Amino acid sequence: MRPTTAIAAALVCSLATAAAETKVTLVPHETDALLANPGMGWQTFHHFANEDENLAGLPSTSAYFRFYWRDVEPAEGQIDFAKFDDLLARAHQAGQKLAFRLMCAGTTKDYMYVPRWLKDKGCPGFEYQRNGPKHWVPDMDSPIFQQAHFRLIRELGKRYDGHPDLDLLDIGSVGLWGEWHMSGTGVDLPTLETRLAIIDLYCDAFPKTPKVMLIGDEQGMKHAVGKGCGWRADCLGDMGGFSKTWNHMEGFYPQQIAKTGAAQAWQVAPVAFETCWDMRKWKQEGWDIGYIFDYALKYHVSYLNNKSAPIPQGTRHEVERLLRKIGYRLVLRRLEHQKSAAPGSSLPISMVWENVGVAPPYRDYFLAFRLIDMATKKASTFVTDTSIKGWLPGKTPITASLKLPPDAPSTQYELALAIVDPDTKQPAIRLAIEGRAEDGWYPLSRIDVGKT
Repeated sequence: MRPTTAIAAALVCSLATAAAETKVTLVPHETDALLANPGMGWQTFHHFANEDENLAGLPSTSAYFRFYWRDVEPAEGQIDFAKFDDLLARAHQAGQKLAFRLMCAGTTKDYMYVPRWLKDKGCPGFEYQRNGPKHWVPDMDSPIFQQAHFRLIRELGKRYDGHPDLDLLDIGSVGLWGEWHMSGTGVDLPTLETRLAIIDLYCDAFPKTPKVMLIGDEQGMKHAVGKGCGWRADCLGDMGGFSKTWNHMEGFYPQQIAKTGAAQAWQVAPVAFETCWDMRKWKQEGWDIGYIFDYALKYHVSYLNNKSAPIPQGTRHEVERLLRKIGYRLVLRRLEHQKSAAPGSSLPISMVWENVGVAPPYRDYFLAFRLIDMATKKASTFVTDTSIKGWLPGKTPITASLKLPPDAPSTQYELALAIVDPDTKQPAIRLAIEGRAEDGWYPLSRIDVGKT
């Protein structure tokens, strides 16, 4: 090597070493803890987490309820907002958010699942039987039905869309239990025009709320996916419970997802599964629970609802394995910044994040930093405009710039990080790394502020 080349190489090495000595590089330790994060996870069903004995200590941030129209608006124009307000408040108290579906038809002993006043107004309808007594469902193509039901949906949207304790809207109304089919009744679904109008109405009334729709109606589901909705399937785990030659998981779901163009819907809206029967049936039949959960993960599931039924003995490890992969799970892989900064300067912070879950977050939560003066313990919070919404599985490099106040005292500061709620500015997301403080922040390093 020529002398000049050797000198140049040594200089480059010296500069690199000096640069490294002026920086702080952190590689946080990943944790396998079960995390309770909003917009995903193990759903309770008509129970809240603080009252569901079958939850057995599992984290749950979503409580799913279904309502018949008659129970929501027993008198015309008198919507029972108190019912929703109470459920939202109870969800908040339990550390959850509320998910719900509206229904107009069922199969129990009741004759009607819509309010009596609708039929008294002259709304036409159809009688049906399904292995039991007669029932009545309104003709949804009727202007009388549409005027009344569409008003209900609009009023609910006006009051609750964007509510901080509303988690997910399951687009219902049509079919048995709002499942978009009338199988075994002899009654046809409403016209395609009406079905699409109902989907449009839900989307217009709840633009801020993530939405899913059952995948049974091919044309309707295709329309809903085109409007940014996710999908839902209510018979996860059926490995032959209805027929020895057919089951939902092999003979229906893959085909329906392909027909409706829903294969990539998970990138912008949630996928939700409900167990067929519940997990006790799976165990009783000897079906492979690990395979069933892997099936859901393959379709990028964000929610799984076991109907608040008991978890069979010997299957808890599979449930916990699912919960470490379901939805999103954020790991801070690397963070780097200068060791010192001057008051009034901008401090670049470079990071590498990885979503080791199977789906992105579907709501805006923002990256934030906090500096604590180590001498006075005074804290300053900086909320960035970096949202985690849409972070797909895999790595995401992020660079944020922390603008220090011109009058920042020259001292040492603790740097902490959090992902915060856009309204409260408080930590809202648990990260899959160690070091979380009781207040939800993650203290990471120290910064010297002063002359540099």
